[in-house]
Amino acid sequence: MTLTLWAATTNPGKLRDFAVAAEASGIRVEALPNLEGIPAPHEDQPTFAGNASLKAAYYSRFADGTVLADDSGLEVDAIGGEPGVRSARYAQDLGFDSTEARTTDERNNLCLLARMEGIRQRRARYHCVLALACSGEVLVTADGSVEGEILTAPRGTGGFGYDPLFYLPELQRTMAEIPLEEKHTLSHRGRAFRALLPKLAGLHRK
Repeated sequence: MTLTLWAATTNPGKLRDFAVAAEASGIRVEALPNLEGIPAPHEDQPTFAGNASLKAAYYSRFADGTVLADDSGLEVDAIGGEPGVRSARYAQDLGFDSTEARTTDERNNLCLLARMEGIRQRRARYHCVLALACSGEVLVTADGSVEGEILTAPRGTGGFGYDPLFYLPELQRTMAEIPLEEKHTLSHRGRAFRALLPKLAGLHRK
């Protein structure tokens, strides 16, 4: 029997990343039914682990089965780990706006570029924490990260979030230039999901 995990997200990019990472393990990841009709919890934790656990426990109360929740984002060393847990709301938090931005992702990317103007040290990482919960109880968590650098201009049309700015020196490509099938093997979500698998197997052996 194929195990289904209900993902507490409507983000199509995240759902795609999880589905591809899970496919090789015979696990299905699908969006939690009626998620858009459930009032969202207030994500007030200072860490990825805290927010992932909060969301997993909260949404598992509305699910018949096990809920997968993530909190992930970008950490840039030269600006104190920003945008961190506020990655999805970075431009909004800073009150940044631009007529060039057509989407929230583009606005966040332009905000980051403006924040890093003149900064030569561009080291950064994508970090993801996954949490599984059932009936309001967090069962396990796992995390993954990938190191890279922030470019001074976007490259590539794939991916989402900060992918067009996140450059992998060893591949000489941004996350937005990497095919999906290859991306899941090295992305922070793929690594976190693979770290989750043995813990998930342990739960089913109990």
